[in-house]
Amino acid sequence: MIEELKRLVDNLCTNVIVMNEQFEILWWKTHPNISLHLRKNISICEVFQIDKSELENNTIISIDGRHYKIKLDSYSFEYNFIFLTFEDIGDLSNNQTNRLFCLEEVLENLNEGVIISDRDGCIIYYNKAQEQMEQMKKNVVLNNKLWDVYKYNRRQSEHAHIFKTGKPIYAKYKAHSKTNNGPQYVGYSSFPIQKDGQTIAVFSISHTETSLKNKLLETIELKRSLVSKDFQVIGNTNGTLYTFENIKGESHVLKKAIEEAQNISLYNTDALIVGETGTGKELFAQSMHNFSPRANNPFVAVNCAAIPENLLESTLFGSVKGAFTGAVEQEGLFEYAKNGTLFLDEINSLPITLQPKLMRILQERAVRRVGSNKLIPITCSVISASNEDPELLASEGRMRLDLFYRIAHSSIYIPPLRERAEDILFFINHFLSTYQKKYLKQNIVLSPTLFKTLLSYDWPGNTRELQHLIENLVIQAKSNETVIESFLPHYLRKKLSITDRVEEIARPLKSILESNQANYIENILVRNKWNITVAAKQLNISRQSLQYHIKKLGLVKSEEVF
Repeated sequence: MIEELKRLVDNLCTNVIVMNEQFEILWWKTHPNISLHLRKNISICEVFQIDKSELENNTIISIDGRHYKIKLDSYSFEYNFIFLTFEDIGDLSNNQTNRLFCLEEVLENLNEGVIISDRDGCIIYYNKAQEQMEQMKKNVVLNNKLWDVYKYNRRQSEHAHIFKTGKPIYAKYKAHSKTNNGPQYVGYSSFPIQKDGQTIAVFSISHTETSLKNKLLETIELKRSLVSKDFQVIGNTNGTLYTFENIKGESHVLKKAIEEAQNISLYNTDALIVGETGTGKELFAQSMHNFSPRANNPFVAVNCAAIPENLLESTLFGSVKGAFTGAVEQEGLFEYAKNGTLFLDEINSLPITLQPKLMRILQERAVRRVGSNKLIPITCSVISASNEDPELLASEGRMRLDLFYRIAHSSIYIPPLRERAEDILFFINHFLSTYQKKYLKQNIVLSPTLFKTLLSYDWPGNTRELQHLIENLVIQAKSNETVIESFLPHYLRKKLSITDRVEEIARPLKSILESNQANYIENILVRNKWNITVAAKQLNISRQSLQYHIKKLGLVKSEEVF
Protein backbone atom coordinates (compact mmCIF):
# COMPACT_ATOMS: atom_id res chain seq x y z
CA MET A 1 0.00 0.00 0.00
CA ILE A 2 2.85 2.40 0.89
CA GLU A 3 4.57 1.64 -2.40
CA GLU A 4 1.39 2.38 -4.33
CA LEU A 5 1.06 5.62 -2.41
CA LYS A 6 4.67 6.51 -3.14
CA ARG A 7 4.22 5.96 -6.88
CA LEU A 8 1.14 8.19 -6.85
CA VAL A 9 2.99 10.96 -5.01
CA ASP A 10 6.06 10.74 -7.26
CA ASN A 11 3.87 11.34 -10.31
CA LEU A 12 2.44 14.58 -8.89
CA CYS A 13 3.90 17.88 -10.08
CA THR A 14 3.34 19.76 -6.86
CA ASN A 15 4.58 19.86 -3.29
CA VAL A 16 2.58 17.27 -1.37
CA ILE A 17 2.56 15.63 2.05
CA VAL A 18 0.55 12.45 2.65
CA MET A 19 -0.93 11.91 6.13
CA ASN A 20 -3.28 9.57 7.94
CA GLU A 21 -6.51 10.70 9.56
CA GLN A 22 -4.58 11.77 12.67
CA PHE A 23 -2.50 14.18 10.50
CA GLU A 24 0.62 12.08 11.04
CA ILE A 25 3.08 12.17 8.12
CA LEU A 26 3.36 9.01 5.99
CA TRP A 27 5.14 10.25 2.83
CA TRP A 28 6.03 13.50 1.05
CA LYS A 29 7.42 15.07 -2.08
CA THR A 30 8.70 18.66 -1.98
CA HIS A 31 10.86 20.96 -4.08
CA PRO A 32 14.58 20.60 -3.29
CA ASN A 33 14.77 24.27 -2.21
CA ILE A 34 12.15 23.74 0.48
CA SER A 35 13.45 22.62 3.85
CA LEU A 36 10.68 21.40 6.15
CA HIS A 37 12.58 18.94 8.37
CA LEU A 38 9.92 16.31 7.78
CA ARG A 39 9.98 12.86 9.22
CA LYS A 40 7.49 10.02 9.35
CA ASN A 41 4.88 9.56 12.07
CA ILE A 42 5.06 13.10 13.45
CA SER A 43 2.11 15.47 13.28
CA ILE A 44 2.05 18.03 10.48
CA CYS A 45 0.67 20.51 13.03
CA GLU A 46 3.95 20.20 14.93
CA VAL A 47 5.96 20.85 11.77
CA PHE A 48 4.03 23.99 10.77
CA GLN A 49 3.31 25.14 14.35
CA ILE A 50 -0.38 25.58 13.58
CA ASP A 51 -3.50 23.81 14.80
CA LYS A 52 -5.81 21.48 12.89
CA SER A 53 -8.51 24.09 12.31
CA GLU A 54 -6.04 26.39 10.52
CA LEU A 55 -5.08 23.56 8.21
CA GLU A 56 -8.72 22.89 7.39
CA ASN A 57 -9.25 26.58 6.56
CA ASN A 58 -6.62 26.68 3.76
CA THR A 59 -4.10 28.76 5.67
CA ILE A 60 -1.00 30.54 4.33
CA ILE A 61 2.36 29.33 5.70
CA SER A 62 5.83 30.89 5.41
CA ILE A 63 8.89 28.75 4.56
CA ASP A 64 12.35 30.28 4.06
CA GLY A 65 10.92 33.74 3.42
CA ARG A 66 8.40 32.62 0.81
CA HIS A 67 4.68 32.10 1.28
CA TYR A 68 2.69 29.02 0.40
CA LYS A 69 -1.05 28.46 0.32
CA ILE A 70 -1.96 25.00 1.59
CA LYS A 71 -4.92 22.85 0.65
CA LEU A 72 -6.27 19.60 2.10
CA ASP A 73 -7.88 16.77 0.12
CA SER A 74 -9.05 13.33 1.25
CA TYR A 75 -8.50 10.10 -0.70
CA SER A 76 -9.52 6.55 0.10
CA PHE A 77 -7.52 3.42 -0.80
CA GLU A 78 -7.63 0.58 1.69
CA TYR A 79 -7.57 3.32 4.31
CA ASN A 80 -8.35 7.03 4.32
CA PHE A 81 -5.48 9.40 3.56
CA ILE A 82 -5.14 13.17 3.62
CA PHE A 83 -3.09 14.94 0.96
CA LEU A 84 -1.70 18.36 1.85
CA THR A 85 -0.56 20.33 -1.18
CA PHE A 86 1.05 23.77 -1.02
CA GLU A 87 1.36 26.37 -3.75
CA ASP A 88 4.14 28.96 -3.91
CA ILE A 89 2.61 32.46 -3.91
CA GLY A 90 5.92 34.35 -3.72
CA ASP A 91 7.20 37.10 -1.45
CA LEU A 92 3.98 39.16 -1.42
CA SER A 93 5.75 42.24 -2.78
CA ASN A 94 4.16 42.38 -6.21
CA ASN A 95 1.87 40.68 -8.78
CA GLN A 96 -1.89 40.36 -8.75
CA THR A 97 -2.00 36.99 -6.99
CA ASN A 98 -0.20 38.44 -4.00
CA ARG A 99 -2.49 41.44 -3.85
CA LEU A 100 -5.48 39.09 -3.85
CA PHE A 101 -3.86 37.13 -1.06
CA CYS A 102 -3.44 40.31 0.99
CA LEU A 103 -7.09 41.25 0.47
CA GLU A 104 -8.20 37.76 1.54
CA GLU A 105 -6.04 37.98 4.66
CA VAL A 106 -7.69 41.31 5.54
CA LEU A 107 -11.16 39.81 5.10
CA GLU A 108 -10.25 36.75 7.15
CA ASN A 109 -9.15 38.90 10.09
CA LEU A 110 -12.14 41.26 10.21
CA ASN A 111 -14.45 41.16 13.22
CA GLU A 112 -17.39 41.48 10.82
CA GLY A 113 -18.73 38.49 8.95
CA VAL A 114 -18.42 38.53 5.16
CA ILE A 115 -20.24 36.27 2.72
CA ILE A 116 -20.12 36.53 -1.10
CA SER A 117 -22.33 34.78 -3.64
CA ASP A 118 -22.19 34.58 -7.42
CA ARG A 119 -24.98 35.01 -9.98
CA ASP A 120 -26.17 31.43 -9.46
CA GLY A 121 -26.55 31.93 -5.73
CA CYS A 122 -23.45 29.84 -4.92
CA ILE A 123 -21.45 30.95 -1.88
CA ILE A 124 -17.93 31.70 -3.12
CA TYR A 125 -16.49 33.35 -0.01
CA TYR A 126 -17.20 32.91 3.71
CA ASN A 127 -14.84 34.37 6.31
CA LYS A 128 -13.94 33.25 9.83
CA ALA A 129 -16.11 35.84 11.59
CA GLN A 130 -19.14 34.60 9.62
CA GLU A 131 -18.28 31.04 10.67
CA GLN A 132 -18.24 32.06 14.31
CA MET A 133 -21.54 33.95 14.07
CA GLU A 134 -23.40 31.17 12.33
CA GLN A 135 -21.49 28.22 13.77
CA MET A 136 -21.14 26.63 10.35
CA LYS A 137 -17.92 25.33 8.78
CA LYS A 138 -16.54 27.02 5.67
CA ASN A 139 -16.04 23.73 3.85
CA VAL A 140 -19.72 22.88 4.39
CA VAL A 141 -20.97 26.24 3.15
CA LEU A 142 -18.72 27.04 0.18
CA ASN A 143 -19.99 26.19 -3.32
CA ASN A 144 -23.52 25.56 -2.03
CA LYS A 145 -26.59 27.62 -2.87
CA LEU A 146 -27.63 30.28 -0.36
CA TRP A 147 -31.19 28.93 -0.12
CA ASP A 148 -29.94 25.40 0.51
CA VAL A 149 -27.63 26.51 3.32
CA TYR A 150 -30.10 28.86 5.01
CA LYS A 151 -33.25 26.81 4.28
CA TYR A 152 -35.46 29.37 2.56
CA ASN A 153 -37.26 29.75 -0.74
CA ARG A 154 -35.05 30.98 -3.59
CA ARG A 155 -37.56 33.76 -4.31
CA GLN A 156 -36.85 35.21 -0.84
CA SER A 157 -33.12 35.57 -1.50
CA GLU A 158 -31.91 39.13 -0.89
CA HIS A 159 -28.76 38.43 -2.91
CA ALA A 160 -30.90 37.33 -5.88
CA HIS A 161 -32.94 40.54 -5.48
CA ILE A 162 -29.77 42.65 -5.58
CA PHE A 163 -28.64 40.87 -8.75
CA LYS A 164 -31.91 41.96 -10.36
CA THR A 165 -31.97 45.55 -9.07
CA GLY A 166 -28.29 46.36 -8.69
CA LYS A 167 -29.19 48.24 -5.50
CA PRO A 168 -27.79 47.56 -2.00
CA ILE A 169 -29.92 46.65 1.02
CA TYR A 170 -28.95 48.49 4.19
CA ALA A 171 -29.28 47.84 7.91
CA LYS A 172 -31.30 44.64 8.09
CA TYR A 173 -31.69 42.93 11.46
CA LYS A 174 -32.53 39.36 12.41
CA ALA A 175 -31.54 36.33 14.46
CA HIS A 176 -29.01 35.08 11.93
CA SER A 177 -28.00 31.99 13.88
CA LYS A 178 -28.79 30.06 17.02
CA THR A 179 -26.64 28.84 19.93
CA ASN A 180 -27.37 27.03 23.16
CA ASN A 181 -27.99 30.42 24.78
CA GLY A 182 -30.61 31.44 22.22
CA PRO A 183 -30.61 33.38 18.95
CA GLN A 184 -27.61 35.50 18.00
CA TYR A 185 -28.92 38.87 16.89
CA VAL A 186 -27.18 40.08 13.74
CA GLY A 187 -27.27 43.33 11.82
CA TYR A 188 -26.14 43.24 8.21
CA SER A 189 -26.06 45.10 4.90
CA SER A 190 -25.72 43.64 1.40
CA PHE A 191 -24.07 45.22 -1.66
CA PRO A 192 -23.58 44.43 -5.36
CA ILE A 193 -20.09 43.98 -6.83
CA GLN A 194 -20.24 45.55 -10.28
CA LYS A 195 -17.90 45.45 -13.26
CA ASP A 196 -18.56 47.28 -16.53
CA GLY A 197 -22.06 48.13 -15.29
CA GLN A 198 -22.95 44.49 -14.57
CA THR A 199 -23.41 42.88 -11.17
CA ILE A 200 -20.99 39.95 -10.98
CA ALA A 201 -21.38 39.08 -7.28
CA VAL A 202 -23.15 40.18 -4.11
CA PHE A 203 -21.65 40.39 -0.61
CA SER A 204 -23.06 40.88 2.87
CA ILE A 205 -21.26 42.32 5.90
CA SER A 206 -22.67 41.17 9.25
CA HIS A 207 -22.03 42.13 12.87
CA THR A 208 -23.49 40.66 16.01
CA GLU A 209 -26.15 42.69 17.83
CA THR A 210 -26.35 40.42 20.88
CA SER A 211 -24.57 42.93 23.12
CA LEU A 212 -26.96 45.65 21.98
CA LYS A 213 -29.90 43.37 22.72
CA ASN A 214 -28.56 42.82 26.25
CA LYS A 215 -28.38 46.57 26.84
CA LEU A 216 -31.95 46.97 25.64
CA LEU A 217 -33.05 44.39 28.20
CA GLU A 218 -31.86 46.75 30.95
CA THR A 219 -34.98 48.88 30.38
CA ILE A 220 -37.46 45.99 30.57
CA GLU A 221 -38.52 46.34 34.19
CA LEU A 222 -39.49 50.01 33.72
CA LYS A 223 -41.19 49.56 30.35
CA ARG A 224 -43.14 46.47 31.35
CA SER A 225 -45.10 48.57 33.83
CA LEU A 226 -46.05 50.95 30.99
CA VAL A 227 -47.48 48.18 28.81
CA SER A 228 -48.97 46.02 31.57
CA LYS A 229 -52.50 46.91 30.52
CA ASP A 230 -51.92 44.98 27.30
CA PHE A 231 -51.40 41.66 29.06
CA GLN A 232 -53.03 41.91 32.45
CA VAL A 233 -55.87 39.61 33.50
CA ILE A 234 -59.17 41.35 32.81
CA GLY A 235 -62.76 41.22 33.95
CA ASN A 236 -64.16 38.41 36.06
CA THR A 237 -62.50 35.99 38.47
CA ASN A 238 -60.80 33.97 35.73
CA GLY A 239 -60.08 37.04 33.58
CA THR A 240 -62.86 36.66 30.99
CA LEU A 241 -65.98 38.54 29.96
CA TYR A 242 -67.47 36.27 27.29
CA THR A 243 -68.80 32.78 26.64
CA PHE A 244 -70.15 31.17 23.48
CA GLU A 245 -73.58 32.59 24.37
CA ASN A 246 -72.18 36.05 23.68
CA ILE A 247 -71.25 35.19 20.09
CA LYS A 248 -74.12 36.51 17.98
CA GLY A 249 -75.04 35.65 14.42
CA GLU A 250 -77.33 33.48 12.33
CA SER A 251 -75.11 32.33 9.46
CA HIS A 252 -74.28 28.68 8.92
CA VAL A 253 -70.53 29.36 8.62
CA LEU A 254 -70.45 31.17 11.98
CA LYS A 255 -72.35 28.38 13.71
CA LYS A 256 -69.92 25.87 12.20
CA ALA A 257 -66.96 27.87 13.56
CA ILE A 258 -68.56 27.89 17.02
CA GLU A 259 -69.10 24.12 16.86
CA GLU A 260 -65.44 23.54 15.88
CA ALA A 261 -64.23 25.82 18.68
CA GLN A 262 -66.35 24.01 21.26
CA ASN A 263 -65.02 20.65 20.11
CA ILE A 264 -61.38 21.79 20.36
CA SER A 265 -62.04 23.30 23.80
CA LEU A 266 -62.81 19.88 25.27
CA TYR A 267 -59.28 18.65 24.62
CA ASN A 268 -56.00 19.67 26.25
CA THR A 269 -54.52 21.09 23.05
CA ASP A 270 -53.21 24.38 21.73
CA ALA A 271 -55.24 26.15 19.04
CA LEU A 272 -54.99 28.78 16.35
CA ILE A 273 -57.78 31.25 15.53
CA VAL A 274 -57.58 32.93 12.13
CA GLY A 275 -59.75 35.88 11.22
CA GLU A 276 -59.53 39.42 9.97
CA THR A 277 -59.45 42.36 12.36
CA GLY A 278 -62.81 42.84 14.02
CA THR A 279 -64.17 39.30 13.57
CA GLY A 280 -64.10 38.53 17.30
CA LYS A 281 -61.00 36.37 17.80
CA GLU A 282 -60.59 37.18 21.50
CA LEU A 283 -64.31 36.66 22.04
CA PHE A 284 -63.81 33.13 20.64
CA ALA A 285 -60.68 32.60 22.74
CA GLN A 286 -62.41 33.59 26.00
CA SER A 287 -65.40 31.44 25.11
CA MET A 288 -63.14 28.45 24.44
CA HIS A 289 -61.45 28.94 27.81
CA ASN A 290 -64.80 29.05 29.63
CA PHE A 291 -66.01 25.97 27.73
CA SER A 292 -62.88 23.99 28.61
CA PRO A 293 -61.90 22.06 31.76
CA ARG A 294 -59.55 24.99 32.52
CA ALA A 295 -62.43 27.44 33.08
CA ASN A 296 -61.68 27.94 36.79
CA ASN A 297 -58.08 28.95 36.05
CA PRO A 298 -56.74 32.28 34.71
CA PHE A 299 -57.24 33.54 31.16
CA VAL A 300 -54.29 35.80 30.28
CA ALA A 301 -54.33 37.82 27.06
CA VAL A 302 -51.36 39.54 25.43
CA ASN A 303 -51.33 41.49 22.17
CA CYS A 304 -48.00 40.71 20.50
CA ALA A 305 -48.26 43.83 18.35
CA ALA A 306 -48.73 46.16 21.35
CA ILE A 307 -45.47 45.37 23.15
CA PRO A 308 -42.10 46.65 21.84
CA GLU A 309 -39.98 43.92 20.27
CA ASN A 310 -37.15 44.24 22.79
CA LEU A 311 -39.63 43.69 25.67
CA LEU A 312 -41.48 40.69 24.31
CA GLU A 313 -38.93 38.05 25.30
CA SER A 314 -38.88 39.12 28.95
CA THR A 315 -42.65 39.65 28.97
CA LEU A 316 -43.47 36.19 27.65
CA PHE A 317 -40.68 34.13 29.16
CA GLY A 318 -39.69 36.03 32.32
CA SER A 319 -36.26 37.03 33.66
CA VAL A 320 -33.94 36.25 36.57
CA LYS A 321 -32.18 38.56 38.98
CA GLY A 322 -28.95 39.83 37.46
CA ALA A 323 -29.92 39.06 33.86
CA PHE A 324 -29.40 42.77 33.20
CA THR A 325 -28.89 45.90 35.26
CA GLY A 326 -31.65 46.25 37.85
CA ALA A 327 -33.37 43.02 36.84
CA VAL A 328 -35.39 41.13 39.45
CA GLU A 329 -36.81 37.62 39.55
CA GLN A 330 -39.85 37.93 37.30
CA GLU A 331 -42.13 35.23 35.95
CA GLY A 332 -43.28 35.52 32.36
CA LEU A 333 -46.80 35.14 31.05
CA PHE A 334 -46.35 31.43 30.30
CA GLU A 335 -45.77 30.86 34.02
CA TYR A 336 -48.33 33.47 35.11
CA ALA A 337 -51.12 31.67 33.22
CA LYS A 338 -50.47 28.57 35.38
CA ASN A 339 -53.09 25.89 34.57
CA GLY A 340 -55.21 28.33 32.60
CA THR A 341 -55.01 29.71 29.04
CA LEU A 342 -52.50 32.10 27.50
CA PHE A 343 -53.98 33.98 24.53
CA LEU A 344 -51.34 35.26 22.07
CA ASP A 345 -53.25 37.77 19.95
CA GLU A 346 -51.77 38.94 16.62
CA ILE A 347 -49.12 36.23 16.68
CA ASN A 348 -48.38 37.29 13.10
CA SER A 349 -46.67 40.34 14.68
CA LEU A 350 -44.30 38.13 16.71
CA PRO A 351 -40.74 38.93 15.55
CA ILE A 352 -39.16 36.17 13.48
CA THR A 353 -36.29 36.17 16.02
CA LEU A 354 -38.59 34.98 18.83
CA GLN A 355 -40.48 32.38 16.83
CA PRO A 356 -37.91 29.56 17.30
CA LYS A 357 -38.04 30.05 21.08
CA LEU A 358 -41.85 29.97 21.08
CA MET A 359 -41.71 26.85 18.94
CA ARG A 360 -39.41 25.14 21.45
CA ILE A 361 -41.65 26.09 24.37
CA LEU A 362 -44.74 24.68 22.65
CA GLN A 363 -42.89 21.46 21.88
CA GLU A 364 -41.15 20.93 25.21
CA ARG A 365 -43.82 22.55 27.43
CA ALA A 366 -41.03 24.30 29.34
CA VAL A 367 -39.76 27.87 29.41
CA ARG A 368 -36.29 29.30 30.08
CA ARG A 369 -36.25 32.78 31.63
CA VAL A 370 -33.99 35.48 30.19
CA GLY A 371 -30.57 35.09 31.80
CA SER A 372 -31.19 31.54 33.02
CA ASN A 373 -30.42 28.05 31.73
CA LYS A 374 -33.02 26.44 33.98
CA LEU A 375 -36.10 24.97 32.28
CA ILE A 376 -39.40 25.64 34.06
CA PRO A 377 -42.34 23.37 33.13
CA ILE A 378 -45.48 25.15 31.93
CA THR A 379 -49.00 23.76 32.23
CA CYS A 380 -51.10 26.39 30.47
CA SER A 381 -52.96 25.91 27.20
CA VAL A 382 -51.98 28.32 24.41
CA ILE A 383 -54.45 29.87 22.00
CA SER A 384 -52.89 31.95 19.23
CA ALA A 385 -54.69 34.33 16.88
CA SER A 386 -53.70 35.83 13.54
CA ASN A 387 -55.45 38.53 11.53
CA GLU A 388 -53.55 37.43 8.40
CA ASP A 389 -53.48 34.14 6.53
CA PRO A 390 -50.69 32.08 8.22
CA GLU A 391 -49.90 30.25 4.99
CA LEU A 392 -49.35 33.59 3.27
CA LEU A 393 -47.16 34.71 6.18
CA ALA A 394 -45.09 31.54 5.85
CA SER A 395 -44.69 31.96 2.09
CA GLU A 396 -43.51 35.54 2.62
CA GLY A 397 -41.01 34.48 5.27
CA ARG A 398 -42.77 36.32 8.11
CA MET A 399 -43.73 33.14 9.96
CA ARG A 400 -41.60 30.03 10.30
CA LEU A 401 -43.18 26.99 8.67
CA ASP A 402 -42.43 24.76 11.66
CA LEU A 403 -44.20 27.22 13.99
CA PHE A 404 -47.17 27.41 11.61
CA TYR A 405 -47.49 23.62 11.50
CA ARG A 406 -47.17 23.43 15.30
CA ILE A 407 -49.90 25.95 16.12
CA ALA A 408 -52.23 25.19 13.19
CA HIS A 409 -53.01 21.53 13.83
CA SER A 410 -56.16 22.62 15.73
CA SER A 411 -57.44 25.76 14.01
CA ILE A 412 -60.64 27.77 13.76
CA TYR A 413 -61.38 30.08 10.86
CA ILE A 414 -63.77 32.97 11.58
CA PRO A 415 -65.19 34.12 8.22
CA PRO A 416 -65.23 37.88 7.56
CA LEU A 417 -68.56 39.66 7.73
CA ARG A 418 -68.77 40.12 3.95
CA GLU A 419 -69.04 36.33 3.62
CA ARG A 420 -71.98 36.26 6.05
CA ALA A 421 -74.72 38.35 4.43
CA GLU A 422 -77.38 37.11 6.85
CA ASP A 423 -75.21 38.23 9.78
CA ILE A 424 -74.91 41.77 8.39
CA LEU A 425 -78.70 42.09 8.52
CA PHE A 426 -78.74 40.51 11.97
CA PHE A 427 -76.09 42.86 13.39
CA ILE A 428 -77.68 46.01 11.93
CA ASN A 429 -80.90 45.24 13.80
CA HIS A 430 -79.06 43.92 16.87
CA PHE A 431 -76.88 47.02 17.31
CA LEU A 432 -79.76 49.39 16.54
CA SER A 433 -81.71 47.80 19.40
CA THR A 434 -78.71 47.67 21.75
CA TYR A 435 -77.69 51.31 21.37
CA GLN A 436 -81.21 52.69 21.45
CA LYS A 437 -81.55 51.09 24.88
CA LYS A 438 -78.13 52.38 25.96
CA TYR A 439 -78.84 55.98 24.89
CA LEU A 440 -82.53 55.93 25.92
CA LYS A 441 -83.91 56.38 22.40
CA GLN A 442 -86.61 54.57 20.44
CA ASN A 443 -88.09 53.98 16.97
CA ILE A 444 -84.92 54.92 15.06
CA VAL A 445 -84.91 53.33 11.59
CA LEU A 446 -82.60 53.36 8.58
CA SER A 447 -83.72 54.65 5.21
CA PRO A 448 -84.03 51.98 2.46
CA THR A 449 -81.11 53.50 0.54
CA LEU A 450 -78.82 53.51 3.57
CA PHE A 451 -79.94 50.00 4.51
CA LYS A 452 -79.11 48.76 1.00
CA THR A 453 -75.72 50.48 1.12
CA LEU A 454 -74.83 48.86 4.45
CA LEU A 455 -75.82 45.43 3.13
CA SER A 456 -73.65 45.78 0.03
CA TYR A 457 -70.59 47.26 1.75
CA ASP A 458 -67.42 45.13 2.04
CA TRP A 459 -66.89 45.73 5.81
CA PRO A 460 -63.08 45.47 5.98
CA GLY A 461 -63.31 46.19 9.72
CA ASN A 462 -65.92 43.43 10.10
CA THR A 463 -68.33 43.32 13.06
CA ARG A 464 -66.40 45.90 15.06
CA GLU A 465 -66.64 48.45 12.22
CA LEU A 466 -70.38 47.82 11.79
CA GLN A 467 -70.93 48.11 15.55
CA HIS A 468 -69.17 51.46 15.80
CA LEU A 469 -71.00 52.79 12.75
CA ILE A 470 -74.46 51.91 14.12
CA GLU A 471 -73.57 53.41 17.51
CA ASN A 472 -72.50 56.62 15.75
CA LEU A 473 -75.80 56.79 13.85
CA VAL A 474 -77.88 56.22 16.98
CA ILE A 475 -75.99 58.94 18.85
CA GLN A 476 -76.75 61.47 16.09
CA ALA A 477 -80.40 60.53 15.54
CA LYS A 478 -83.42 61.52 17.57
CA SER A 479 -86.18 59.17 18.64
CA ASN A 480 -88.74 58.42 15.87
CA GLU A 481 -86.28 59.63 13.22
CA THR A 482 -85.28 57.99 9.92
CA VAL A 483 -81.53 57.90 9.45
CA ILE A 484 -80.35 58.81 5.93
CA GLU A 485 -76.96 58.96 4.19
CA SER A 486 -76.27 62.52 5.35
CA PHE A 487 -75.95 61.22 8.93
CA LEU A 488 -72.75 59.47 7.96
CA PRO A 489 -69.45 61.31 8.51
CA HIS A 490 -67.86 62.47 5.27
CA TYR A 491 -65.05 59.91 5.35
CA LEU A 492 -67.59 57.13 5.88
CA ARG A 493 -69.80 58.36 3.03
CA LYS A 494 -66.77 58.16 0.78
CA LYS A 495 -65.71 54.81 2.22
CA LEU A 496 -69.19 53.29 1.93
CA SER A 497 -69.35 54.22 -1.79
CA ILE A 498 -72.51 56.34 -1.58
CA THR A 499 -71.82 58.26 -4.77
CA ASP A 500 -73.30 56.98 -8.02
CA ARG A 501 -69.90 56.74 -9.66
CA VAL A 502 -68.36 54.44 -7.05
CA GLU A 503 -71.56 52.38 -6.73
CA GLU A 504 -71.52 51.98 -10.50
CA ILE A 505 -68.01 50.50 -10.24
CA ALA A 506 -68.71 48.33 -7.20
CA ARG A 507 -71.82 46.59 -8.51
CA PRO A 508 -70.30 45.30 -11.78
CA LEU A 509 -67.35 43.98 -9.77
CA LYS A 510 -69.73 41.92 -7.67
CA SER A 511 -71.28 40.30 -10.73
CA ILE A 512 -67.87 39.80 -12.35
CA LEU A 513 -66.56 38.09 -9.24
CA GLU A 514 -69.56 35.77 -9.28
CA SER A 515 -69.24 34.80 -12.94
CA ASN A 516 -65.58 34.85 -13.89
CA GLN A 517 -63.72 36.15 -10.87
CA ALA A 518 -60.58 34.04 -11.18
CA ASN A 519 -59.63 35.31 -14.66
CA TYR A 520 -60.62 38.87 -13.87
CA ILE A 521 -58.63 39.09 -10.62
CA GLU A 522 -55.62 37.36 -12.15
CA ASN A 523 -55.58 39.83 -15.07
CA ILE A 524 -55.68 42.78 -12.67
CA LEU A 525 -52.83 41.26 -10.61
CA VAL A 526 -50.66 40.59 -13.66
CA ARG A 527 -51.36 44.08 -15.02
CA ASN A 528 -50.11 45.54 -11.72
CA LYS A 529 -47.17 43.12 -11.36
CA TRP A 530 -48.86 41.48 -8.39
CA ASN A 531 -48.87 44.65 -6.32
CA ILE A 532 -51.67 43.67 -3.90
CA THR A 533 -52.39 47.22 -2.69
CA VAL A 534 -52.76 48.71 -6.18
CA ALA A 535 -54.78 45.73 -7.49
CA ALA A 536 -57.15 45.83 -4.51
CA LYS A 537 -57.77 49.54 -5.09
CA GLN A 538 -58.67 48.91 -8.74
CA LEU A 539 -60.99 46.08 -7.70
CA ASN A 540 -62.59 48.34 -5.07
CA ILE A 541 -62.06 45.78 -2.31
CA SER A 542 -59.78 45.69 0.71
CA ARG A 543 -56.25 44.33 0.57
CA GLN A 544 -57.15 41.48 2.93
CA SER A 545 -60.19 40.65 0.83
CA LEU A 546 -58.00 40.35 -2.27
CA GLN A 547 -55.56 38.09 -0.40
CA TYR A 548 -58.47 35.91 0.62
CA HIS A 549 -59.68 35.62 -3.00
CA ILE A 550 -56.16 34.80 -4.19
CA LYS A 551 -56.00 31.92 -1.74
CA LYS A 552 -59.58 30.79 -2.37
CA LEU A 553 -59.16 30.78 -6.16
CA GLY A 554 -55.71 29.21 -6.06
CA LEU A 555 -54.02 32.04 -7.94
CA VAL A 556 -50.22 31.77 -8.02
CA LYS A 557 -47.68 34.33 -9.14
CA SER A 558 -45.42 32.99 -11.88
CA GLU A 559 -41.92 32.46 -10.49
CA GLU A 560 -39.21 34.62 -11.98
CA VAL A 561 -35.77 33.10 -12.56
CA PHE A 562 -32.35 34.66 -13.01
